[in-house]
Amino acid sequence: MRRVRYESTGGPLFVEEAPVPQPGPGELLVRCAAVGITLPMVRKVTEAAEPVTLGGEVAGEVVAAGEGVTRFRVGDRVTGLCFGYGYAEYAVLHEAMTSPIPDDADAVTAVALVRSGLVALGALEAARLAPGESVLVTAAASGVGHLAVQLARARGAGRVVGAVSGPAKADFVRSLGADDCMRYDDDNWGDPVDCVLDAVGGDLLTPALAALAPHGRLVAYSSGGGTIQAYDLLVGAKSVIGFQMALIARGRPDLYEQWRQDLWRLFAEGAVKPVVHGEFALEDAAAAHQVIMSRTNLGKVVLRP
Repeated sequence: MRRVRYESTGGPLFVEEAPVPQPGPGELLVRCAAVGITLPMVRKVTEAAEPVTLGGEVAGEVVAAGEGVTRFRVGDRVTGLCFGYGYAEYAVLHEAMTSPIPDDADAVTAVALVRSGLVALGALEAARLAPGESVLVTAAASGVGHLAVQLARARGAGRVVGAVSGPAKADFVRSLGADDCMRYDDDNWGDPVDCVLDAVGGDLLTPALAALAPHGRLVAYSSGGGTIQAYDLLVGAKSVIGFQMALIARGRPDLYEQWRQDLWRLFAEGAVKPVVHGEFALEDAAAAHQVIMSRTNLGKVVLRP
């Protein structure tokens, strides 16, 4: 099979021939039809001290099942998180981290919706967004952000605001149903909000925190890091909450499954629609990464093995 790999920090990425992996106990071998690109994986390639396996979101068809698998069989269409080589024609998924794809959805839709949608939904849950409250989403045109905008509206937010880097993204975010969209370099991000979902971190944490109303909550779910002054929390009785989807998937499989079902229900009702910025061949994985690195994507970036 073909898979994408690299040998030193920063790349380059290249395609190589490799043996088809075999599923172990509790694992599925999937013929990949779509692979989602994420900012955390792109950052690992450019920042990790040693090369990492290129894993992540995968959707395709089960072609083999390991010992003890009970929920899936050969021929099922599934999507899930791959911890090994995911930028490949075949990938191994843990059964517990795998979900079925409904008949009315294709693999690209599944890989664009499920993982990113679960992160967006989980961040909203962590923010304890109540009906009628206002929410601001940074990186609102990203794979997660564009779904967070739609999910916030579907869950009864009174006002939804996006924050982005440029005017093209602002138009895109408004088309998703946002009431307004701010630029990162704007002097003022408008009226204070009850919740901020932040996927950027770094220097953007300061204006994101300033955008909160008193008693507001900021949920940080990015890998961008950043520092917050305690005084900035004290003066407005504000909260900062960290969220990581992997902890939910491993520790609360019941909640993970409930959120997954909620996502597909909202998709079937037309309340949430994932947008795919572009589809790339395995040989063009470097170009796909560059789209993410340049922050020019409007929606999800996908590989098609």
